[in-house]
Amino acid sequence: MPAPSRSMLFVMDPIEHEDVSGSTTLVFMLEAQARGHEVLFCEPHDLEVIDGRAAARVTPVTLRREVGNHVDRGPSRTILLDDEVDVAFQRKDPPVEGVYVTSTQILGVCRRTLVLNDPRHILAFNEKLFALHFPDLMAETTVTREISVLRDFMAKLGGEMIVKPLDGKGGEGIFHVHDSDRNLSSILEQATGFGTRWAMAQRYLPEVREGDKRILLLEGEPIGAVLRVPSDAEVRANLHVGGRAAKAEITADDRAIIDRVGPVLREHGLFFVGIDVIGGRLTEINVTSPTGVQEVNALDDVRLEAVFMDAVERKLG
Repeated sequence: MPAPSRSMLFVMDPIEHEDVSGSTTLVFMLEAQARGHEVLFCEPHDLEVIDGRAAARVTPVTLRREVGNHVDRGPSRTILLDDEVDVAFQRKDPPVEGVYVTSTQILGVCRRTLVLNDPRHILAFNEKLFALHFPDLMAETTVTREISVLRDFMAKLGGEMIVKPLDGKGGEGIFHVHDSDRNLSSILEQATGFGTRWAMAQRYLPEVREGDKRILLLEGEPIGAVLRVPSDAEVRANLHVGGRAAKAEITADDRAIIDRVGPVLREHGLFFVGIDVIGGRLTEINVTSPTGVQEVNALDDVRLEAVFMDAVERKLG
């Protein structure tokens, strides 16, 4: 028997900017639409609180897989979420800055509406720092604002490391640095904002040349994986900077990581998560708006959006 029609709100970046061929959010919306659910859209700044209740200026949308013409907007209206929305998906991309934090906290005011992922724990677990709850699964890592500490850490690692911001996305601000690089001081100054913000430094894992594996977890269990293989000219494997998507298997090392991380995700209501693994080492736990569904679909001839929506409908009952 088909699930009853539900109202589903997607809180996200401007919908017209979504990539038809790559957006995970868009295929979730298309799947909801195909099942007869009402699909609503809003941006974070459309959320508000009215008389102590979470509200939003929402827009019903009709979607299609047509590049440059993938969405029609209906008439917008202001609603109380608990009255009209069964499930809200927080799918705004990082960085997790003021607007993101406030919009997620407003979603946390919902009492009846199911919010995925759990807004309290999206904010509690920074995507870079969350992995540090499992230090034995990671390469050597340090987080600091001090350039001298970064230099000492790099020396301990043998003269090279990866340095990256804590709030970036899609490979933004990631550097592979060497002690012989004449730009090293400038890079570390930029990475730390001249000592005013934290940066993460990690041992460089040469296995990244074989691929940075994104494993998609639904309620703590794997539903698919994709290798993002960097181009010869890049240290970053992210697809939008030239990385190539390749078929990936879940290995015994991956399974050991999932068995540790999965129960923690379930405990904290982190429904849909992407973990990143390089050379059998955990590097990140992405809890905000994980991507990779369309790449896995194409490589494995599956429809992960259907698996995702089945799980959402089970949670709604």
